[in-house]
Amino acid sequence: MTSIYRKELTLSNGVAMPQLGLGVYKMTDPEETESAISYALEVGYRAIDTAAIYENETETGNAIRQSGIPREELFITSKVWNNDQGYDETLRAFEVSLEKLGVSYLDLYLTHWPVAGKFVDTYRAIERLYEEKLIRATGVSNHHAHHLKELFKTANVQPMVNQIEVHPRLTQEPLREFCAEHGIVVTSWSPLARGKLMEHPTLLHIAAKHGKTTAQVIIRWHLQNGLVVIPKSVTPKRIKENIEVADFELTLEDMMTINALNMDERTGTNPENYDTL
Repeated sequence: MTSIYRKELTLSNGVAMPQLGLGVYKMTDPEETESAISYALEVGYRAIDTAAIYENETETGNAIRQSGIPREELFITSKVWNNDQGYDETLRAFEVSLEKLGVSYLDLYLTHWPVAGKFVDTYRAIERLYEEKLIRATGVSNHHAHHLKELFKTANVQPMVNQIEVHPRLTQEPLREFCAEHGIVVTSWSPLARGKLMEHPTLLHIAAKHGKTTAQVIIRWHLQNGLVVIPKSVTPKRIKENIEVADFELTLEDMMTINALNMDERTGTNPENYDTL
């Protein structure tokens, strides 16, 4: 039995999205970034999650081309940054991302944050990209239920994905339930709580029981919760370990124990307080 995790989730429009991908947030050194993505693709990753603000779309594109993997076998996500939001601005920002990545389409394009007064128009632009078949799926990031409800009022196509901060200290169950009710797949960003939980006694105990690392246990928790998960690492050993989670399963007791670690504790900004413009 291979330990490489290859399962996919089906989005509301029937598109299959790998459930485990590589996040490239804060990969800033061009050589290191390209090398990390190339290695990830080599060991079995087929989904890469980037964004305009990460300033590594060019390196992501280089790694994709050098991999020799057919484009249709990959799932590439990017996001429109806050000061590029609005209808026309989003369409222009998308063209820039496409050019940097060196691809003719994206699998998923997201609004990065719900910028007040703009996020509805931004999503309208994402819908247009979808209608024009320049993206295979629509989505948003960091949207609370009330942001999503605002979009629902005018959307012809509801968002298929909402990427939010989720980890054992921030389980986001009410928002996840809301998304599930509306057929929206949730992607967990900062899935390992930026490394803050690696030495947590409860998680160490569960990891020891399964003969796995703490990171592998947390990733498995996301997967068994039906979430898409995008752990970030530039270290080859960790990149490989993070995808080698197909050969074990957490028990119901393990899952409940990890759920109980929730403290509604964020490592990033609360979208409610997000205002850069």
